[in-house]
Amino acid sequence: MMEGCCIEPQWPADELLMKYQYISDFFIALAYFSIPLELIYFVKKSAVFPYKWVLVQFGAFIVLCGATHLINLWTFSVHSRTVAIVMATAKVFTAAVSCATALMLVHIIPDLLSVKTRELFLKNKAAELDREMGLIRTQEETGRHVRMLTHEIRSTLDRHTILKTTLVELGRILTLEECALWMPTRTGLELQLSYTLHQQNPVGYTVPIHLPVINQVFNNNGTVKISPNSPVARLRPIAGKHIPGEVVAVRVPLLHLSNFQINDWPELSTKRYALMVLMLPSDSARQWHVHELELVEVVADQVAVALSHAAILEESRKARDLLMEQNIALDLARRDAEIAICARNDFLAVMNHEMRTPMHAIIALSSLLQETELTPEQRQMVETILKSSNLLATLINDVLDLSRLEDGSLQLDITTFNLHSLFREVHSLVKPVASVKKLSVTLNLAADLPVYAVGDEKRLMQTILNVVGNAVKFTKEGNISIAVFVAKSESLRDFRAPDFFPVQSDNHFYLRVQVKDSGSGINPQDIPKLFTKFAQTQSLATRNSGGSGLGLAICKRFVNLMEGHIWIESDGLGKGCTATVIVKLGYSEQSNESKLPFAPKTQANHVHSDFPGLKVLVMDDNGVSRSATEGLLVHLGCDLTSVSSSEEFLRVISQEHKVVFMDVCMPSIDGFELAVQIHEKFTKRHERPMLVALTGNMDRMTKENCMRVGMDGVILKPVSVDKMRSVLSELLEHRVLFEAM
Repeated sequence: MMEGCCIEPQWPADELLMKYQYISDFFIALAYFSIPLELIYFVKKSAVFPYKWVLVQFGAFIVLCGATHLINLWTFSVHSRTVAIVMATAKVFTAAVSCATALMLVHIIPDLLSVKTRELFLKNKAAELDREMGLIRTQEETGRHVRMLTHEIRSTLDRHTILKTTLVELGRILTLEECALWMPTRTGLELQLSYTLHQQNPVGYTVPIHLPVINQVFNNNGTVKISPNSPVARLRPIAGKHIPGEVVAVRVPLLHLSNFQINDWPELSTKRYALMVLMLPSDSARQWHVHELELVEVVADQVAVALSHAAILEESRKARDLLMEQNIALDLARRDAEIAICARNDFLAVMNHEMRTPMHAIIALSSLLQETELTPEQRQMVETILKSSNLLATLINDVLDLSRLEDGSLQLDITTFNLHSLFREVHSLVKPVASVKKLSVTLNLAADLPVYAVGDEKRLMQTILNVVGNAVKFTKEGNISIAVFVAKSESLRDFRAPDFFPVQSDNHFYLRVQVKDSGSGINPQDIPKLFTKFAQTQSLATRNSGGSGLGLAICKRFVNLMEGHIWIESDGLGKGCTATVIVKLGYSEQSNESKLPFAPKTQANHVHSDFPGLKVLVMDDNGVSRSATEGLLVHLGCDLTSVSSSEEFLRVISQEHKVVFMDVCMPSIDGFELAVQIHEKFTKRHERPMLVALTGNMDRMTKENCMRVGMDGVILKPVSVDKMRSVLSELLEHRVLFEAM
């Protein structure tokens, strides 16, 4: 026996029995310890087990039982007091847990015995799930029918096909005996039977729209069950004793038909509905199901959408057809306009040349006659001829200017010019006419007005001269004032010029000219007509002032080209007028007149008033025009040679000729080709005569062609003595002169 043993064996143990007990306790303990591991695995894998705490308690009980058997292995031999204490402690814990487990099972067993109740609960849940699955399948089937119906309905955008297809497909899917559609009449007071499934009743039958059953359906968003005997449901012939099937009706929105204006459909200002009636087969116990009613409601909405699309398409087709017709008409009008423009341009080109040729002879010969010894009466006649001829030439220029302004071919000729001299020249031109009428004309140039400016001198002078000329023309007594100043930024924006948007810059300034007269005035309502071509107001027409009605119309277009504005103010008849012109000009770096390039001034060339011995060659196929040019050049002392054909021209021309005047627009002679041949004949510039085109065509193409073939100048007919003198002076001084066109 070992030292310290506190328990003595009470009887001798049989070795074999002890061995069996020892082995049995070992395996019992091993089994007890393995069972909790299996329970732990079960609890971990089972997420829905409701008694996890019971399993934990039961596992503790088993572990303690296993520990008791394991400790018991040491009791088969002599053991110490410590082993006995441990054994006792384990048995105490095992007893406590065993009692707790027994009490716990008392509460659990009734729940475990209620498995039937739980089974019934699960069966109910399964039945509910089956119903939900059936509803889902029904909804899916309904959705499939809706998609199929929607596809069939929207496969066409013809309203008759849409409605007929709807009835046919609903009748097939829902196995209907009859299906009908009632449409509102044009008056909106009745419903007309428009479409039926089997056409048992004649289409066109009408019922009043204010029937109670119809109002009931129209006031409801969904389907409504109606009596089979209602007027809208009497679609089947009554034969025998048949029990009618259930009937439902649903409204179909027509979506504001007044927006579409469709053929025979009503033009309604408020929202209206059509009525769809559906009937189940007679002598049948079948009733309407919820999903079928939902299908009908959805189809009604889809029909409404399809009808709106069809209406929009029909309107778009009408609009497209109308647009095509308008485009064809516009294309024809454009072609007619282009033909008319071409005819007008051709006519103007011919008339321009043909009219300027005799005008050239009249003005040239009159100016020559004016420089001869004449009696006062003869001089007055000659001056009258010259003034009338100049007025006619101005009218020709106005017509051609207007033509070029309208087709956009007119471009400004930008040069540097003396602004003060321009207004003094205008003043000197109108002063003689004003003095005859005993009118006072005053010119006031602001102190800060630039002497030199950059712009189109010719167009600006033409505009100002026209405005001042009108003031002189329409004033019988009193005075006329011309005020010229640089417009300040605050005075540029004016309520009378709402479309004028000036842009200030350091390189430009806005010139403002105000011409005020004390004339007969004009009615304010007639002022807009002043800027209309070939139009004269009644107040102006009664004054027998003459004129073509083109002046202000052309001036307005010139001013627009110069990025300005022009307007006229008057308080009425007899109260005078004030004309205001604003144009955009550029600042110039010129400080004196001598620096201006190619600026012909008659006063600066008095030394060249005659040109004795200057050899000049003139070629013109028109005898009258050629004689007029000859008279001008002979009067200026030139040594003249004149020809009428290209062959004679090429034979006569030589290095001795300093200047050659030739008409480039002749019907039988190509003047430009002749110029090319002259360049080929005289290869050196100093040997070649200066070639100057004397033409009646003032279009830019003529000027460009002259420059292209190497001509040294272009002069526009008609030409007076003073103009010819200035032309020769410029040619001899600068060897080039292209008159602005």
